[in-house]
Amino acid sequence: MSGILEGKRILVTGVLMESSIAFHTAKVAQEQGAEVILTAFPRPTLTERIAKKLPKPATVFELDVTNDEHLGRVEEVVRKELGGLDGVVHSIGFAPQDALGGNFLNTPFESVSTAMHVSAFSLKSLAMACLPVMENGGSVVGLTFDAQFAWPQYDWMGPAKAALEATNRYLARDLGKQDIRCNLISAGPIGSMAAKSIPGFGELAKVWDERSPLEWDMADPEPAGRGVVALLSDFFPKTTGEIVHVDGGVHIMGA
Repeated sequence: MSGILEGKRILVTGVLMESSIAFHTAKVAQEQGAEVILTAFPRPTLTERIAKKLPKPATVFELDVTNDEHLGRVEEVVRKELGGLDGVVHSIGFAPQDALGGNFLNTPFESVSTAMHVSAFSLKSLAMACLPVMENGGSVVGLTFDAQFAWPQYDWMGPAKAALEATNRYLARDLGKQDIRCNLISAGPIGSMAAKSIPGFGELAKVWDERSPLEWDMADPEPAGRGVVALLSDFFPKTTGEIVHVDGGVHIMGA
């Protein structure tokens, strides 16, 4: 029986650790029949090492989404390795330490600007870099952390995720005519490298222990990865601009 991504060619960003949602997205995508190519930054050797744990080999190339030169090379690398693309996964977020951990009122604009550029504007940059190799349309899927709320310790990553969610809607509007769908998975907290860089992350994660209708396991990124793969597949042919929650149901809970 063939998988739901049989014959698809997928680019996945953000594979830094085996515990990352991006790694599990790449793993499930391969298991479902896709050819996968990975981007890496800032340490391609780290991603190459982690990539060896995937079911099948995957090419890794360096991509800093804030670097126009790097973005300009995407088309060439993808054409050489895969011939084209059917799907793109944006799993990128970063904020300087002074933009997190309870420092919201004192964060300088330079740090906010960095968070916005890397975490939100890069969705547009990545989509446009991949557009020339998505001649037959396809799916762009990003990862967010529910930006409707002000979370403890999350500070300027919250507005950055809100900007990411708005960027997704505008991309969906403008790329629809090229049959490209743009959607986000809003995942619950996972004990990834990105999460561990947030001071006091445990306080935020406690919300899930107390309020999630479905039992939430912070050590299991696969449910979110499966959500990404579902949106990459042809099972959502007319869904775009959407945010699908894979958070155990916390987003539905009132006080």
